[in-house]
Amino acid sequence: MEIGKQYIVNIEKLSNLGKGICHVEGCVVFVDKACPEDNVKIQITHVSKTFADAKITEIIKPSSHRVSPFCAMQNICGACQLQFIDYDYQLELKRQIVKDALHSIGGIDIEVPKPIPSPNTKCYRHKIQYPIFQTKVSKRLLAGYYKPHSHDIINIKYCPIQPEICDKIIDYIRENAKNYSISGYDEKANLGDLRHVVFRVSTDNNSVLVTLVINSKKITDNLKKFANAIFNEFDLVKGVCINFNTKASNVILGDNTICTAGEPFIKEKILDKTFKIGADTFFQVNPKSAENIFSYVKEEIEKLNEPTVLDAYAGIATFGIVVSDCAKEVVSVEANSSSIEIAKEVLKINNINNVELFAKDTSKYLKSVKRKFDVTILDPPRKGCTKESLDETLKHTKSKIIYVSCNPATLARDLKYLTEKGGRLISVQPFDMFCHTYHVETVTVVELSQGD
Repeated sequence: MEIGKQYIVNIEKLSNLGKGICHVEGCVVFVDKACPEDNVKIQITHVSKTFADAKITEIIKPSSHRVSPFCAMQNICGACQLQFIDYDYQLELKRQIVKDALHSIGGIDIEVPKPIPSPNTKCYRHKIQYPIFQTKVSKRLLAGYYKPHSHDIINIKYCPIQPEICDKIIDYIRENAKNYSISGYDEKANLGDLRHVVFRVSTDNNSVLVTLVINSKKITDNLKKFANAIFNEFDLVKGVCINFNTKASNVILGDNTICTAGEPFIKEKILDKTFKIGADTFFQVNPKSAENIFSYVKEEIEKLNEPTVLDAYAGIATFGIVVSDCAKEVVSVEANSSSIEIAKEVLKINNINNVELFAKDTSKYLKSVKRKFDVTILDPPRKGCTKESLDETLKHTKSKIIYVSCNPATLARDLKYLTEKGGRLISVQPFDMFCHTYHVETVTVVELSQGD
């Protein structure tokens, strides 16, 4: 097999990264923008010892699941990889991604239902992060998303997966930054003023928090004036923050954020609870789909009679707060101290008195206590849990572990460990949080023997 060589193939399935899979000359080939059941002509673009990559040069017979994307930029924007596939079949593909990961990585064969669909498949994304770039000749600011597999920015004027107000605000920023002598960022040279613009939008009242991420350690008068101009231009903007990030890295937000206009947060409702969301608060991108997850977890907690609950990797203690009214006591543990401070405020807003907060690493906290919890909720980052934290969780949990994951691969790895240590995986339920992408959230329930 050689780079540039063309083949006619049938696409067999979808990989966990959203690429079509076929076999050529006994080799696995990953094909961009391909749908299972496509009959296509492909051209090899990369060859390694174990696999190859290819692009489609001709669709000979399209899959019956192919549709016309509703966004004109889908072909060149890297945000919605699967928008050319009908939504119901997207859910089936995500079901298969979870099932394949559990089988191939975890050695687990269990029924995996289709993901619970997102209540909204458009305008669902309520956290938006725009990289900013300035053209060399015309000095225009570009703001949008990256092309696939690159850091080349697609200048997005309209994005149907996010609230319309974001399009209006980012257009205002593009057109008016120059009036305040604010330049765009050059990633390669680490020069320029404005690196990113981050939006948080409330599904409860449509209010917006705007954060300008700057390549500086101080706020200039012009920047302050620009922040105030954005605040005054849009009634829905409740606050404009400045975040400082001078690091030459892909990390979007720096450690320090200052609110220069309005309030430093918006309010969001999940079920019957009110949350405060700041510039760097970890909160689900799709709050309406998140409600489905929180309801599912709460129903699982309600099967026990007023249990004690450990809410691990808690963030701003969202799970702990949501399940607090069906639990005797909740302990929420989160290593990020700023998240715990926000959680304290949220507890006061909701008049909740049975949630205790600890700004600690999960393993370190569990090693410091002797008590056991009836239920542990694990909601780790994409990298999953350490063996140490899983061991401590098993040691300190009586009845069940509810594992919430955004990464089927690390979920499968950790479930394998838990089941090898005596846990019994009794249910798996995927949820569609990121419509039109290959990402999938999954909630699993592991039962433990009494006395373990």
